[in-house]
Amino acid sequence: MDQLSVMSIRLNDRDDIAPQVQEILTQNGDLILGRFGIHDPGETNHGLITLNLRGDMQRIQKMTEDLKKLKGVQVNHMQA
Repeated sequence: MDQLSVMSIRLNDRDDIAPQVQEILTQNGDLILGRFGIHDPGETNHGLITLNLRGDMQRIQKMTEDLKKLKGVQVNHMQA
């Protein structure tokens, strides 16, 4: 059963990790209803992505686990 949920992804070294994060998001693009991304305009090179998701919770959990395996990535997920 498809569920609505929200995910936040923090990238601690955006320049280095963004391509790997983007690859995972692209592989799961059919789950993503909306996406908003910002970077820290200071000197920190951090980024934040928020996703609105609809899909099977097992697939969303797998995507969450894949993202969490990346060094410098923090993920939070909340079901609606």
